[in-house]
Amino acid sequence: MNWRTTSEVNIMSDNKSTLRRIIDRNVERHLVKEFLMNNTKKAGFGGLDIKRTPAGTEVTVKAERPGMVIGRKGKIINDLQNQLNERFSIENPKLKVDEVENPALNAQVMAEKIASAMERGWYYRRAGHSAALNIMEAGARGVIITLAGKLTGSRNRTQKFIRGHVKYCGETALEHMDVGYSVCIKKLGTIGVTVAIMRKGTKLPHEISIYSEEQLRMNAEEAGEGQETEEGSE
Repeated sequence: MNWRTTSEVNIMSDNKSTLRRIIDRNVERHLVKEFLMNNTKKAGFGGLDIKRTPAGTEVTVKAERPGMVIGRKGKIINDLQNQLNERFSIENPKLKVDEVENPALNAQVMAEKIASAMERGWYYRRAGHSAALNIMEAGARGVIITLAGKLTGSRNRTQKFIRGHVKYCGETALEHMDVGYSVCIKKLGTIGVTVAIMRKGTKLPHEISIYSEEQLRMNAEEAGEGQETEEGSE
């Protein structure tokens, strides 16, 4: 029979409580994201960033049209912040809004646009091809759009639209792929929309650059000139 000492039991209980706190924090982050997504959908919700600071918790909403999140004289954003205080156990939340620089390269914005287009009557192939083309023209390295659900009839099916270079799994996909989700509700049923975009200017691990000796010498001279300029300014 295995007998554990008091110290071992205390260590196990501390580990469980730490794990529970991490799980609760992640669940709360997901609930906050879902709440803000539903309340800022018309503004083009593009993501959420939550940071803990000494003054409290900074909640930053990324939106395509920030004015619709702020509202007249800040009415909408103040109401959202009050609801965050009342409904969630976030320590002193401070709600901010940032504008999405390039909506065509934001996976969440594009997923919402595809779902909205299909709800307005667009055929799923037209919506998928059009979105993929717009994303690639904006400068993305690659995109994969996945539509799953009752696309044309009572039976579920999945349709993918792939352009450029994409990664499906692994550390490279987690680091370089921006993923967004949305749901399209139609008479036949619901359709899940997933958009994964390989960011603009991404350099993959297997990609290498070969320079000639002359190019290396020019690069070294440019680097030396840059250092001299910095030293002169100091």
